[in-house]
Amino acid sequence: MIRIIADTTCGLPLPLLQELGIDFLPQIITFGDQSYRDDFEIDTPTFLSKLKAAEKLPGTAAPPPILYHPIYEKHIKNGDAMLVITPSAEVSGTYRSAKIAAEEFPEAEIQIIDSRTVAGGLGTLVLQAHKWAQAGMEMETLKAKLVDMAKREQLYFIVDTLEYLRKGGRIGKAESLIGGILQIKPILTIDDGKVAPFDKVRTKKHAIDSIFKLTVEICQNEHNPHLTISHCGDEGAAKALRRRFLEVLEVEDVPIYLVPPAIVVHGGPGILEVSCFVG
Repeated sequence: MIRIIADTTCGLPLPLLQELGIDFLPQIITFGDQSYRDDFEIDTPTFLSKLKAAEKLPGTAAPPPILYHPIYEKHIKNGDAMLVITPSAEVSGTYRSAKIAAEEFPEAEIQIIDSRTVAGGLGTLVLQAHKWAQAGMEMETLKAKLVDMAKREQLYFIVDTLEYLRKGGRIGKAESLIGGILQIKPILTIDDGKVAPFDKVRTKKHAIDSIFKLTVEICQNEHNPHLTISHCGDEGAAKALRRRFLEVLEVEDVPIYLVPPAIVVHGGPGILEVSCFVG
């Protein structure tokens, strides 16, 4: 059997991952000389409280390779293959850590995919991969389908300020927006694994309306667009957006996920993201 391995940047609730039997790795959050795993040592509400009181922006680190070892060893012992799905290597060192760890087990079938995305879209890919694996799909077919699916993601998000992305070095092509930022509310996307500008509007309301209209246009003719919403610190806006989607789209539900601390470090409180898949 193929076992799916993820990490907390997929944004899926940890109890759901445990229920499905999907192993996951933490990201590491550092406040000064104190480090925390963002799976069981610090959650998003606690992180936000510490962030508000912190004098300096906290740091993040990918899970060290050694954390993969017991997971790999467990599945090798059971005779299972493994597919590790990581956030974009352009914004996280998780892909590299998973690869380094896998080199210690040359006899095992460990495949690693750089999803080129993060948060809700990554969570969707993890769930779909698990579904295909449980259905008995072979590794090469599963990998090919997952890579193809990842290329078809449409992702849009807003942040309260670009300063977190800038200070954390994850601003990518959106660097060009720095300067006139007080005059606009940028809509951002992920382009080839990097943060990139998509559009500029005047207010947060206009930004949410634009994302809503754009997403509806994309999803209205899709049988299953895998539409998700991710947020941090704006549950009201996330729920309101879900209600709007459910009113106009023929989808059973639109899951809302809480953005994990490692992403909030770089995006800041107030992230609101919509992800869907076309084709």
